[in-house]
Amino acid sequence: MAIGKRIKFFRNRKNLTQKQLGEQLGFLGRTSDVRMAQYESEARIPKQNLVKEMAGILGVSPHALTVPDIDTYIGFLHTLFALEDIYRFRIIEKDGLICLCRDSSNSSPVDTVSNMLREWQQQAEKLENGEISREEYDEWRYRYPELDNSQHWAKTPSQEMSDYLVKKSEKKLKKMQ
Repeated sequence: MAIGKRIKFFRNRKNLTQKQLGEQLGFLGRTSDVRMAQYESEARIPKQNLVKEMAGILGVSPHALTVPDIDTYIGFLHTLFALEDIYRFRIIEKDGLICLCRDSSNSSPVDTVSNMLREWQQQAEKLENGEISREEYDEWRYRYPELDNSQHWAKTPSQEMSDYLVKKSEKKLKKMQ
């Protein structure tokens, strides 16, 4: 999830309007909601010091707002947190292993993600069974979705899935009030 969507997600969790958050950040009058709308639409990207201030107001780590750097352990973990928020993955322990699994209690466009992961698992199994070479496996991964013959990725456009999940999250937040 991009920074604008993350700002909106956490702002909604705090039941703040764009104007309220903008005012708490020190933007005055009419500019407060306009400025926040620009950040949420990504017409403007907030500087790091503003991200830190925003995170403080929203009660989250700055890592939760920014697009995580998966090359760091903290960035990787925040990527997993975003997967939980966006795709309803959850973390469980099974047979002594920590696993990510999809919450199957709700049917949604997330089913597309499950199908894509299933295709990945099948390719990894083919590699393990010697049905394909490491080169073929890597080619499938690094050229995905071009070489994916299941075409699950094409069923639900990313923006549609994102819009659906944002609406679902907003409805859940309203019910919690």
